[in-house]
Amino acid sequence: MKSDIVSRKEIIILVDSFYTKIKVDFTLGFIFNEVANVNWDKHLPIMYDFWENTLFYIGSYTGNPVKLHTHLHHLTPLNNTHFEQWNKLFLETVDENFEGPNATLIKQRAISISMVLAQKIAQTKKSEQV
Repeated sequence: MKSDIVSRKEIIILVDSFYTKIKVDFTLGFIFNEVANVNWDKHLPIMYDFWENTLFYIGSYTGNPVKLHTHLHHLTPLNNTHFEQWNKLFLETVDENFEGPNATLIKQRAISISMVLAQKIAQTKKSEQV
């Protein structure tokens, strides 16, 4: 039986497992590795804070995901395929490692966040075309 996500320890497992997949993913890997040229030593702790705050409202994350992803979209166009693949890998990673109310909740929140980011980027595209 898998355990639920109950602390930062599980958040770290989730984030590390997820980004291990992202780094080699055909659809998303190039965005992180080449376009954004992510410094993983800096990025992963930020993601630990983000997901810990998203699930437990710890308050340790202070970034702006919409601004960051809008900037990234200007470097390489992001589309629904990117967001769908991100969702697939995230949900898959949660399901492989955890089960319980918080595991369900983090999946719901991930999908909501992904939808908001996709909508904001779509709005950016429309305003640029005007």
